[in-house]
Amino acid sequence: MTIPLMQNFISAIPVKVSWLFPFFSIPSKSIGSYQLLATRASPDEEVVPDEFLNQIISAKEKSPEVSGEKLCTTYIDKLLKAGKPSAAAKLLQSLHEKHIFLSSNAYNLLLVAASEANSMGLLSQIFKDMLVFDKPLCSTSYLNIAKAFTKTDDSVLLNFVREVSELTFPRNATILNRIIHAFAECSQIDKSLVIFDHMKSLKCKPDLITYNTVLGILGRAGRLDEMLHEFSSMGVANIAPDIISYNTLLNSLQKFGRLDLCSVFFREMGENGLKPDLRTYQALIEGFGRSGNLEEALRLFTQMKQGHIRSSIYIYRSLINYSKKMGKVELAMSLSEEMNACLPDLIGPKDFKQKNRQLRSVKQF
Repeated sequence: MTIPLMQNFISAIPVKVSWLFPFFSIPSKSIGSYQLLATRASPDEEVVPDEFLNQIISAKEKSPEVSGEKLCTTYIDKLLKAGKPSAAAKLLQSLHEKHIFLSSNAYNLLLVAASEANSMGLLSQIFKDMLVFDKPLCSTSYLNIAKAFTKTDDSVLLNFVREVSELTFPRNATILNRIIHAFAECSQIDKSLVIFDHMKSLKCKPDLITYNTVLGILGRAGRLDEMLHEFSSMGVANIAPDIISYNTLLNSLQKFGRLDLCSVFFREMGENGLKPDLRTYQALIEGFGRSGNLEEALRLFTQMKQGHIRSSIYIYRSLINYSKKMGKVELAMSLSEEMNACLPDLIGPKDFKQKNRQLRSVKQF
């Protein structure tokens, strides 16, 4: 098939056609116990990957300066937009066999297409390819996975989790932790918890980050009893809570007015040798101030300063606001003057934005 004929063929395919996949994974090359993606397509689709592969090689020979990854991604994108994700997967396999590996963008395009076609087998295989070939997995990759599994049966999801776990063991639980987080980001909290519970039966067990992630998910959802249960289960799993664990508890509890428990866990932190930081005090001061216990909020604020912990503009604003609400105008003015005097040294919006950027960069894998 010539290039013009191929272009006509592609342009003639309706973009919105819903395709079923008449193919299945078959063994090809292996890395350890892992089988590379290989597909069996219908006879009409067999020629498409080979033809595109020839076009890619020809284009690269004519224009060596053009990025090979860019060329491959462009052709895969054409197949996907033409409603041919199975052919795109076969082209990807042909590239693998010639030791040509694509950018994360190309894999993510294929993930989206497989998700839209409800082909969970293909989607799982593509994600595992990305793991095996050490492709950077950004937040988009994990979100694509989470969105794809939102309407599937839990048994399908847990089978996928088991396979991913086997691929990543004995490294760590990082990949599964990010999958759990992605499901929560897609408002699929129950599926996040299903994965978390299933991890306990796998070789790749939940680690400290897993527990902290789950504590945050439950806390934000207001499921405090479940959050406290998982916190207590950390001891059973021989995982010692860190400052992030306690701060997550305190922040969640204060938002729902459970200041009695805040005091208990704050005391427990000290008994376990953990020093409170800015986030610890910010949660407590905000909670006690909102409840009207300004005296306790100010005591904690003084304790924080005595511990040489750099304060934030948000703590000052909270204390000023709660002082005004309680009619303590002079106190509010005094705090305002103190805030303005030390403004250059206070942690403000720019610091939090920088911290968030650092956290997002850490999520790249």
